[in-house]
Amino acid sequence: SQTSEEILHHLQNIVDFGRHVMKQFFGENYVHHGEIIQLPLDFVRQLCLKIQPERPESRCDKDMDTLSGYAVCLPNLTRLQTYRFVEHRPILCIEIKPKCGFIPFSSHVSQEIKHKVCRYCMHQHLKVANGKWKRPSKYCPLDLFSGNKQRMHFALKSLLQEAQNNLKIFKNGELIYGCKEDQDCVSDWNELARHLKPFFFPSNGLVSGPHCTRTIVKELIHVITMTLLSSTDACRAGDMKTVPVSQGRSYCEASAFNKELVRNGKHKLESSGLPRGCLLYKTLQAQMLDMLDIEGLYPLYSRVEQYLEEFPEERSTLQIDGPYNEAFYEKLLDLSTEDDGTVAFALTKVQQYRIAMTAKDCSIMIALSPCLQDECSEQRPVVLTSKSRFTFSVSVLDLDLKPYESIPHQYKLDGKIVNYYLKNVQAKDDAVMSNLFKENEDCTLVLHTV
Repeated sequence: SQTSEEILHHLQNIVDFGRHVMKQFFGENYVHHGEIIQLPLDFVRQLCLKIQPERPESRCDKDMDTLSGYAVCLPNLTRLQTYRFVEHRPILCIEIKPKCGFIPFSSHVSQEIKHKVCRYCMHQHLKVANGKWKRPSKYCPLDLFSGNKQRMHFALKSLLQEAQNNLKIFKNGELIYGCKEDQDCVSDWNELARHLKPFFFPSNGLVSGPHCTRTIVKELIHVITMTLLSSTDACRAGDMKTVPVSQGRSYCEASAFNKELVRNGKHKLESSGLPRGCLLYKTLQAQMLDMLDIEGLYPLYSRVEQYLEEFPEERSTLQIDGPYNEAFYEKLLDLSTEDDGTVAFALTKVQQYRIAMTAKDCSIMIALSPCLQDECSEQRPVVLTSKSRFTFSVSVLDLDLKPYESIPHQYKLDGKIVNYYLKNVQAKDDAVMSNLFKENEDCTLVLHTV
C-alpha cells in the first residue's frame, strides 16, 4: 500500500542508519550499509516467483515489493569482504545471532529474577511451551560474551548442538548446517564434519568416526572463538563505556555451564572480559544502551506518546522516523540516567533503547578461507589451527533500526517471559540447586550423650 516515494524514503533511512549510526558503533570494516539501486520491474517480478518456493513458511506472509523498482544492494556476506585474492578458494561462513549478552542492571527492574537469569535463558522456556522449539538450548549469551575461552567454547558447542535460528554454517555460499523449520533440530555432526574436514585437515589421514567428528568440531569452535576475539577495526563509539562492568552480573544462574560448576562444588564463574576492539565488545556496548530496562523505558515512551498526541506535527522534528544523520547519532551519546522530566530526555532514552534492541538482534558473519603461509602477510588477518591457517573477515548484518511502535509489544512480552519462568521453571530449579548446594557443603557430625 506504500507509494514508490515512501518506499524510497524507507530504504534511504535503512542505508543512512547503517552509514551514520551503526558504523560509528561497530566500525567501518564490520558494517555494510549498502546502496539504493533501481531494478526493472519485470526482473523483480521474475525474481519474486523464483524465490517464493525457497522461502520459509514463516516468511511467506511478507510480500516482496514488486511495484516500486527500488532495492538495496548489499554484498554477499558469506564471502570474504576484505580481500578478493582468495575468491577462487573454498569459503566457509558461520552466522551467529548472539542475542543479549548482559543481565539488566537497572533499578527499575521489578522482579529480582531478572537480575539473576538472562532474558535469552528465560525466553527459551516460553518458546518451548509455545511449540516454537522442541527443547531449550544450553546456549547462554553471557557465556559467549564473557571473554573466557572455556565459557565461549561451551556456548558455541551448545549452539552447534541446538542451532535453532541462532547459528548457520555456509560452504561456498550454500547452507550446510542450521535448523530448518520443518525438521527437528537434531545435530548431524558427522555430516558437518564431512564438509569441514578438507578445511581443517586438508592432507592428513584422520579417520572417520566419532573421534574425528569431535576433533573437527573442536577446531571449528577454536577458530570461531579466535575470530570473535580479534580486532580488525576501530570506531568512534568503541571507547564508549555505557556501564561499569562491575555493575552488571557477569554470569547467568540458568546457564548450563554455571549449573555444572555448582554441581562440581564450585560457585565462582571466571569472566576474562572481552578485548576492547573486538566485535563482541562493541556489540555489547551498543546493547547496554538499554540502561533502564524495558520496565524503566516504558513510562518514558508513554511520555513521548502523550507529547505526540498533543503536538503530532513535532514527530519529524523529534527524528522518530529519521533522518538518521550525524545529529541523530550525537544525541545517542548522552548516557545520563537522571530523569529531568523533559520530553527530550525521554526521547533520547527511547532512541538508545531502539539501538540496543537492534544490537541484541543482529547477526555476526565470520567468513574463512584457507590461506597458504607465503600469502599470509601482516596486512591480512589470519587465524591458525593445528593443521591449517585461514584468512577471515567479520561482518554484522540485520542492522535495521527496531521500530518505535514495537516498544509496547516488548513491554508485554517481557512480562510474559518473566511470569512464565517464575511460575513454571524457577521453583523447580531452586529446589534442585538448593539440594546441590547442601550436598557440597561441609557437614559436621555432633554426637549427644543419651
